[in-house]
Amino acid sequence: MFDIAGIFTLPNIFFNFLGVVIGVVFGATPGINIAMTVALFLPFTFAMEPLASFSLLLGIYVGGTYGGSITAILIRTPGTPAAAATVLDGYPMAQQGRGVEALSMAAIASFIGGIFSCVVLIVLASRLAQVALMFGPAEYFAIGVFGLSIVASLSTDNFLKGFIAAGLGLLLATIGMDPITGSIRLTFGSRDMMGGIEFIPVLIGLFAISEVISKLETIFRDKAVESVASVSGKMASLKTWKANTFNIIRSSIIGVIVGIIPATGAGTACWIAYNEAKRTSKNKELFGKGAAEGVIAPEAANNASVGGAVIPMLALGIPGSATTALLLGAMMMFGLQTGPRVFETSAPVVWTLIVGLFVANIMLLLCNTLLIPFFVKIIDVGQRHLKPMICAAAMIGTFAVSYGIPKMYICVVLGILGYIFKKLKYPPGPFLLSLVLFPKLEVTFRQALTLSGGSYDIFFRGPLVITFMVLSVLAFAYPLVKDKIASKKGALADTIKGVDGLEDALDRDSE
Repeated sequence: MFDIAGIFTLPNIFFNFLGVVIGVVFGATPGINIAMTVALFLPFTFAMEPLASFSLLLGIYVGGTYGGSITAILIRTPGTPAAAATVLDGYPMAQQGRGVEALSMAAIASFIGGIFSCVVLIVLASRLAQVALMFGPAEYFAIGVFGLSIVASLSTDNFLKGFIAAGLGLLLATIGMDPITGSIRLTFGSRDMMGGIEFIPVLIGLFAISEVISKLETIFRDKAVESVASVSGKMASLKTWKANTFNIIRSSIIGVIVGIIPATGAGTACWIAYNEAKRTSKNKELFGKGAAEGVIAPEAANNASVGGAVIPMLALGIPGSATTALLLGAMMMFGLQTGPRVFETSAPVVWTLIVGLFVANIMLLLCNTLLIPFFVKIIDVGQRHLKPMICAAAMIGTFAVSYGIPKMYICVVLGILGYIFKKLKYPPGPFLLSLVLFPKLEVTFRQALTLSGGSYDIFFRGPLVITFMVLSVLAFAYPLVKDKIASKKGALADTIKGVDGLEDALDRDSE
């Protein structure tokens, strides 16, 4: 049914490129996620040849993962959760007139991350897939705790404010129906809140609506519209890529590993990679102000997670994300079966899909480098026109998530909260991270307790659980201890400087 050479025929290359363009456009549209886009175009593939069908769908998957970074960088509106971390440094770069540089970084980092994941698929797919079988609820919970420990690193400017923001995120994540018992929590009698708070309205409100409110304040206070720096035509330099060699390799590895773990995905991968880039950077003070590392790391990780998520789908028949669940359904529609023996029984199918993913990443690079000049034209639109357009797009995107007005109210409320965060200098990262991780954290915690008969010992036995718990403690304590040591060194330096100044003054008096 499949022929690897068939991927390189003109019709299939066209469908691959078309899929990438569709994915980029829909991924850049707030409120329309990758799974929604794949689901929307899946019916159109029923009458297509299997190879053409998967060329289109894989292109959408790869393009959609990158697409959210375009609006994240240019108008502070992440199109998808995978671009939530990119906005922190991508948007400041655009405000500084470095929009082309930021977009080129995102495109090339996404390409490298995607190609890296394809190489991992080729070399280690059958082996790495077996790792997923070792994970039970306790292991997933330990991974969630490890992810939550990143809050400490994301809150280096003010630990108290970071933890308050994380606490608000956890509180918001508890709204809705209890995942185990089905009881209703914190809905205040509203049926619309029973499904909980969806991430897309939160993301749009926290960044897009808060930005509109902030600019409105500027207009009414200063009676002038804040100008935006002209967009530079300069691409990311070779020097920048050399300086970020280790960063991009590490982020790609993080993306693949997180992608392999079911129900995590690009949204989690981008935050872990961003945190590691910030934690190990020599210029931590630049993060949040336009650091190149802060754009490269999440973009490499989120696209690398695509290949990672495909691994359990092929080798175990377990989709690693909602999008791979749809791809698995498409494979079954064409009579293809996945599972532990897929590399033995259906090797041509596996290698064809891997090559298709490889080609999709090449198409992504070509598409986005060619379209960068068109993307940056968004910045040329006057602020008086741009901000209402952002607000309208945000509302439409929020409505598209649930086809309900209440979610639009949530978006506005989160926009006000985001504005307050900005005014009081509360970091949005810990808030979003806890909101993303808590649902999975809660479910796995309670599943583990159910399996152990209520015994908490399950969280302290097993090599994987113990390893992640120890890593969590270290990750949480490291920035706190480092900050403490740095403050003591600073105080000591000030004391020595004061003593030296006093000695100089005494010497002058004696003379």
